[in-house]
Amino acid sequence: MSPQPAAPDREVTVPRPGAAHRVHLAASGVSVLLDVTDGRVPAIAHWGRALGALGPEGMDALCEATVPPVPQNLVDVPVRVGLLPQVSDGWLGRPGLAGSRPDGSGWTPRLITRGLRIDGTPLTGAHAETGAAHVEIDLEDPEEGLAVLLELELLPTGLLRLRARLTNTGTGPYRLDELTLSLPVPATADELLDFAGRWTKERTPQRRAFTVGTHLRENRRGRTGADSAHLLHAGRPGFGFREGEVWAVHTAFSGNHRHLAERTSSDQRLLGGGELLLPGEVALEQGGTYESPWLYASYGDGLDQVAARFHRHLRSRPHHVDARRPVTLNVWEAVYFDHDLERLTDLADRAAALGVERFVLDDGWFGSRRDDTSGLGDWVVSPEAWPDGLGPLIDHVRAHGMEFGIWFEPEMVSEDSDVARAHPEWIMAPSPERMPLRSRNQQVLNLSIPEAYAHVRDQMLALLGAHEIGYIKWDQNRDLLESATRATGRAAVHDQTRAAYRLMDELRAAHPGLEIEACASGGARVDLGVLEHTDRVWVSDCIDPLERQQMHRWTSQLIPLELMGSHIASGRSHTTGRLHTLGFRAHSALMGHLGIEWDLAAASEEELAELTAWITLYKERRELLFTGDLVRADRGESPLWLQGVVSPDQGEALFALSAVGRADTAQHPRLVLPGLDPAAAYRVRALLPSGPPSHLTPPPWLSRVLEADGAVLPGAVLAVAGLAAPLLDPEQGLLLSLTRESAAGASR
Repeated sequence: MSPQPAAPDREVTVPRPGAAHRVHLAASGVSVLLDVTDGRVPAIAHWGRALGALGPEGMDALCEATVPPVPQNLVDVPVRVGLLPQVSDGWLGRPGLAGSRPDGSGWTPRLITRGLRIDGTPLTGAHAETGAAHVEIDLEDPEEGLAVLLELELLPTGLLRLRARLTNTGTGPYRLDELTLSLPVPATADELLDFAGRWTKERTPQRRAFTVGTHLRENRRGRTGADSAHLLHAGRPGFGFREGEVWAVHTAFSGNHRHLAERTSSDQRLLGGGELLLPGEVALEQGGTYESPWLYASYGDGLDQVAARFHRHLRSRPHHVDARRPVTLNVWEAVYFDHDLERLTDLADRAAALGVERFVLDDGWFGSRRDDTSGLGDWVVSPEAWPDGLGPLIDHVRAHGMEFGIWFEPEMVSEDSDVARAHPEWIMAPSPERMPLRSRNQQVLNLSIPEAYAHVRDQMLALLGAHEIGYIKWDQNRDLLESATRATGRAAVHDQTRAAYRLMDELRAAHPGLEIEACASGGARVDLGVLEHTDRVWVSDCIDPLERQQMHRWTSQLIPLELMGSHIASGRSHTTGRLHTLGFRAHSALMGHLGIEWDLAAASEEELAELTAWITLYKERRELLFTGDLVRADRGESPLWLQGVVSPDQGEALFALSAVGRADTAQHPRLVLPGLDPAAAYRVRALLPSGPPSHLTPPPWLSRVLEADGAVLPGAVLAVAGLAAPLLDPEQGLLLSLTRESAAGASR
């Protein structure tokens, strides 16, 4: 239960010299204790496991008990590291706010607290204690002419987020170089986990010790990046999915950004993040403002609890997607640029017969776009590829009851395009004379130029207005190199990112119900910033089911399964050349928003029947998949991975057992199915749309489960003691369905 608000013990004005003001927020097992002492920048005295009701005396005692001693040869007062760390407080690490005036002054502000509000109501006492709440703190340095509105919000899910808005209150311009917010973590957080990767191998985990210095992950790609940090975790050494305290941060921004973990020689430890600003991108005139993206922070016992806070927050949003996510067919790996009406209508017929609910036409429908060298920016239906327009295909698709979707790449332009020839000044470049290197045979269209923005918006709206189109696959196929306004040479990644968000919002406002998928060369735009404006992400251009096992495992550390595009491809992978059974391809794709990317005309009748069985299974289970809690089992180095989804009431579950390699030993560790009620009994059934996996060697319990009615097993066996693991060939999978039978029971 969240603590109840404590009555103010005296009326004060914030700040009062020598006074201390404390705010305790608590929700869903998390406590945040905010300390404003002597009017300085607010600091966090505790962020982590819930503390229970503290009362004024408890808040004061905790804050005072955590003040460190003063080491020799440092400043003569204890160093308090605020949410916006500053040199003037004695902090010698990376400053939270960096910038300067034209004469070089203003680089070391001394911000002080001028006011504090909780859910819009000014704090009138020295203490406040409440549940989830939104806190605003007014900071000011009148001498340097700077003011900051600092926002900190503990959400009902226990997820914490913060951001800052800087205002130039001085008389001259102020150039902002950096605004990075930070949160403290305890000395027990001795290990870091974040992610690396590349195109077709996104979100590869990497661990390291939390040593003295700065672990800095800077992204200068102009998009989130296939190699992005994704989430930066700090935790007890060896923390896993189900155990070990973990603290994590995520910068919710799709342009240049940073994550950092910093540890000083006096063993202060911070996690932080913010937008990475290029030189001169933000120059504030008097009264000008800059607002940082949200920095999200999640605490939990194990990575699953950290992930669950993000998932529950996203699912609580009013605009979150419906759990009945439509089965999607994207035509890219079926036809590529070969847009032929007869072939595509045949593909639509085959898709509808399988139970597909959304049909997406990919790249190649517009302008001169017959390959990847031209046409971007000319968002007009090609009379060469579509002499009768898109109407015949769209009408055919919709006659089957399927929704029609279409591909755009609104932020990009081909040099060989009508728009580039007419308006070369709209191409991002550092000068009129110098063009950036091409990437993917394309350049970047500067959406921060109003006329360029209007050109793209109006062409997109014209197509959406002419046809019943319910879905956009929004791609972004290159990094932003030397991305500046060509006429001035001024860097424009910040403005470009905000313009892309604004364009997405305009399209959705004009067409309520329109869904947008964020794709960027696959999974290079996966962040909570873009997901405020879109409805799912494309995890990767690699649909190889073995590679997808790892990518799904870690993409879901931030976002729930219903936001992850997860398709069944053809037998030979387009990006790796590997061959996989349909059973393993579908098994890997099931834990996400299911789709197909396969030339169905090349599939056999047996494959089509098998595919139909998987689609039927997905439709039966999608509400569980997209409302339940994701659970992942800690299995050491075992190549037999286990993840599942458990309904909030623990009455139903679906577990996927996946062999991602060969074991070094003859036997695997026991299977422990997380998230179940140990006091209940569950009927366990095997789901086999493709039949039993090859060379399955079941232990006795599984032999009983494989029978038609399954077997009833005690929750304590399933969730605590564990089960002998079956033997599977590599790249095979097994699905287990569980339904609670009673409050207790024995195996049968």
